[in-house]
This record gives sequence, structure tokens and C-alpha cells, in this order.
Amino acid sequence: MMSRPIAEQIFGNSHMFDWSTVILVALAALGTSFLSGVFGMIGGLVLMGVLLLFLPVPAAMTLHAVTQMTANGWRAAVWRQHILWRVLPGYLLGSALVFALLALVQFSPPKPWVYFCLGIMPFAARILPRQHAPEIRRRGAPVAVGALVMGLHVLAGVSGAILDMFFLAKDLDRRLVVSTKAMTQSVGHAIKFAYFSLVAALPAASVVVDSQPADVPAWLFALSAGLAICGTTLAKPVLHRFSNEAFQTWSRRLVLAIGAVYLVQGVAGLLR
Repeated sequence: MMSRPIAEQIFGNSHMFDWSTVILVALAALGTSFLSGVFGMIGGLVLMGVLLLFLPVPAAMTLHAVTQMTANGWRAAVWRQHILWRVLPGYLLGSALVFALLALVQFSPPKPWVYFCLGIMPFAARILPRQHAPEIRRRGAPVAVGALVMGLHVLAGVSGAILDMFFLAKDLDRRLVVSTKAMTQSVGHAIKFAYFSLVAALPAASVVVDSQPADVPAWLFALSAGLAICGTTLAKPVLHRFSNEAFQTWSRRLVLAIGAVYLVQGVAGLLR
């Protein structure tokens, strides 16, 4: 019979991951990966909010990171011929600088703050007039993207609404937008996983996170990753049917609606 310590290493804490939780995580991973496959970012926003309903921040962040890293990585592979690869070196530089800075202070946000950041991001991204929006192909823009994405991944777990600001140019094809964002997000979520697995797990960071246990069983990571691939694959024919104009319109509407819900929840949590 398997000893208790070994069983806990494999299956995690049973009070955190009963079957209802596993089913919810599975449905969220599949559905939100499909959304991301169509719109490029909305699925991650929804998944982060769902995971925070029943998991502490570090556990939600790591599980979200694996799911989104897989979904975005698979989406990048599916659309690899459209990726704007020249943005990658600058993106990595910006991410590394912010990672180093955050690692020095070992910061991990409380749950209400995460919800607040999730809610405010879509609206902050729309304040800047479209004609003045930064553009991913401009010099220095990839470094700024990397820094912003890394910072937002620690504060809110997602960065799609802000990342979208750099892909608003009308001459950018929707497939280039989806594929390039997928590539950058896959790398970003991998770095986020490393941060919350290593840096945020240190004792100095534990004073600002939830007191609940933060370990996630390995099989749940694998399940979420597999379903993320399925959802992303199912989204490909749907994206083909969208026009560039419809793609931009529906992306904007959905992300603002979701942001409003999170903003209300975050403000309520901070006031309490």
C-alpha cells in the first residue's frame, strides 16, 4: 500500500482537489483554451478568475501557467509560419530584467489585488487612443512588451489586454497577431511558472500570500495541459471563419465585459 507522504506527493492535498474541483478545472482548461485559440487572449483572463475561486494564489498561478503555456505553445506551433520571430530577443531581455527585480523583493500578491488587476487591465488598455498605441514592430517595443508581460503575470497572472495594445495596427494579419502573441505568452507563462514555483515559494514571500497550501498534484498539471491542446486545436477552424474586423470587434467587447466583472470583485475584496 502506498505510504501517505508518497501519495501526497503524487496526488496532492485531497481537501483541495476533490472530484468536483478536478471537473471544474478540466472544463475551464478546455473551454478557455478554445477561447484563446479564437481570440488570442480572452481564455487566459477567464481561466485565472475561475482558478482563484477555489485555489490560493500560488497554486492558481502555477496551474494557470502550465495550462496557458501549453495552449499558447500549441497555438504557436499550429500557426508557426505566421510568427514575427524578430521580436523574441527583445521580449526575453525585458522579461529577464523584471524577473530579476521582482525576485529581489520576492513579491506575491493577495487574491483581491489579483482580481483588481485582472479587472483594470482591459480598461487601461483602451484609455490610450488607438492612433497613439505602441506597435510591436517599432524599435524597443519588444523589450517593453517583455517587461510589461512579466510584471503583469506576477500581479494578475495574465497580460493579454495590455499585450493587445501592441497589435492594433490595421495592416497586421489576424494570424500573425494570434501566432506572435501565442509565442510571447507561452514564454511568459513559462517564466511565471518558474517565479511562483521558486521565488514566491520562499519564506519571505509567504507573508503576503494566502495561508492555504499551494501544492498542485502533477497529474492535474498534465490533465490541464492535455485539454489545453484539445481546446486550441478545436479553435483553429473557427478562427479561419472570422474576418479581421470581426476578430478585433468581438475581442474588444468580450475582454471589457470580463474585466468589468473582475473589477467589481476585486474592489469588493479590497474594501473588505
